[in-house]
Amino acid sequence: MGTAFSGYRKQLGTPLLGAEVVGVNPKVNNLVRPFQQAKYDIVWVVDSGIMVAPGTLARSVESLTSSKTLRVGLVHHVPFAVVNKAKVGSQLEAAFLNTNHAKMYIAINTVGVESCVVGKSNLYRRSDLELVNGCLVPAQSQIRSLHEPAVGYGLAAFGRFLAEDNMIGSALWHELGLRHDLSCDVARNIIGDMSFFDYAWRRVRWIRVRKHMALAATLVEPCTESVALCVLGSLSCRTLFGVPLWVFTFFHFLLWLSVDLDVCTSIGGQGLKLSFIFAWLGREILAFPIWLIAIAGNEVTWRGEKYRVLRNGEASPSATQEQ
Repeated sequence: MGTAFSGYRKQLGTPLLGAEVVGVNPKVNNLVRPFQQAKYDIVWVVDSGIMVAPGTLARSVESLTSSKTLRVGLVHHVPFAVVNKAKVGSQLEAAFLNTNHAKMYIAINTVGVESCVVGKSNLYRRSDLELVNGCLVPAQSQIRSLHEPAVGYGLAAFGRFLAEDNMIGSALWHELGLRHDLSCDVARNIIGDMSFFDYAWRRVRWIRVRKHMALAATLVEPCTESVALCVLGSLSCRTLFGVPLWVFTFFHFLLWLSVDLDVCTSIGGQGLKLSFIFAWLGREILAFPIWLIAIAGNEVTWRGEKYRVLRNGEASPSATQEQ
């Protein structure tokens, strides 16, 4: 679910068990008590299935505190899937995270024109989080009522979002003007048992959430995928230059696969099995059908609970579930 560690503590101490319900997001509910009792200002939020290399925390703290230009408000790490199960869904998830997702994640954060954060492993200051609420309006432009208590700020304010990780990153970026630093370290994400349908509905869930957070980017998402670009490119090259469809298709996928495999081996530091290539091919073919299904609806299932996704990625219990 997620654990908050105080950045400079020499000992982790006794884990805090039990959630405090502040919204629909179970991870935020799970983090409220650790946030309240953390000893220091810098916190490291790490999902329970994440492993990192020795020295990751020290390097991340340095990235957070050493910038002499724009102040860094959040340090995060590229997720890299480690598969310990042979199930189809697990293989597809690894193919997605270690190629398409990693490639886009690194590219967007390298350009640095907008916040793009996945909450597998994030480092930031509690004092910064206490100044934001997810409205994405610059803090100096927000008007707080003098007649009401200052509620709705800090970690609890993000309990209303399903994608609290991205919203926290966006809030620090837009409300406080802070920037992010993508660490050189990798967050190794253990992928357990995941069936084909587990994978498909997981992708549907987060596309539906993104649709309500960044509609324009979600609508053009198929045009960043290999299959759609192959269709457009092959038809264009045949019409303009007379290139046979099979020639363009062969070299297109050869080049695309080469780039994705290079990304995977570069961040993973290990060789690849033939099964990974088959999983990659399946992931590419499934991308558009999954996107179509996701665009057509607004309800998602997360950890056995049904939610309706609202504006800006907020969520409420599904009406069918309440009945």
